[in-house]
Amino acid sequence: MYDFRADIEQYLSRLSDVIRLLDRNQINSAMNVIMETYEKEGRIFVFGNGGSASIASHFTCDFNNGVSLGMMKRFNFVCLNDNTPTMLAIANDHGYENIFVFQLENRLCKDDVILAVSGSGNSDNVIKAAEYAKKKGNKVIALTGYDGGELLKIADYPIHVNIDDMQKSEDMYIVLDHMMSQIIAAKLGKKMC
Repeated sequence: MYDFRADIEQYLSRLSDVIRLLDRNQINSAMNVIMETYEKEGRIFVFGNGGSASIASHFTCDFNNGVSLGMMKRFNFVCLNDNTPTMLAIANDHGYENIFVFQLENRLCKDDVILAVSGSGNSDNVIKAAEYAKKKGNKVIALTGYDGGELLKIADYPIHVNIDDMQKSEDMYIVLDHMMSQIIAAKLGKKMC
C-alpha cells in the first residue's frame, strides 16, 4: 500500500497558491467581454489542443447549455476543435497550423470574440487564429500558463495562470470556466444545476 498523503497535500497546497495569485482584474475584464458579446448576440469561438481542447469543449457546454438552459436569449459559443473530421481534413489539406484559422476565415463577424486556450501560449495553430482575429478587429480572450508565451502578448484580455505545470494550469482553466459560468448565470437571474 502506498502513502500518497504528503504528495496530495503538496499538490493541493500548490494549487491553492495558484488560485491566490490569479489576477482578479484580468478575470473580471474577460467576463465583461463575454457579457458584452452575449448582449450584442455575437459568437465566442473557443479552441485549443489536447487538454486545452477539452477545456474549450467544456466552456461551450457550460455556456450553451448550463447558463443558457431555459433562456430565450442564449450564449453562442462555438468550439472549433469539436468537429474531428473537419479538423483532420483541414490539417491534411492545409496543414495542422491552419486548423483553427481556416474555420474563422469568412466566418468571423464584427461582434464575435475568440477565446484561445493554450497551456504554453505558443501553439502555432492557436497563435495563427489569434493573430487573424486581431487583424480582423476582433477581441481575443486567452487562457495561458507557464510564461504566457506569444498568446499572452497577442491577447486583449489574457488570464495568465503563472505556473510551469500543465496539469495545474488546466485545473485552473476548468475552475475559471465553472466560476465564470456560475457567476454570469447568477447575474442573469439563473441558478445553474
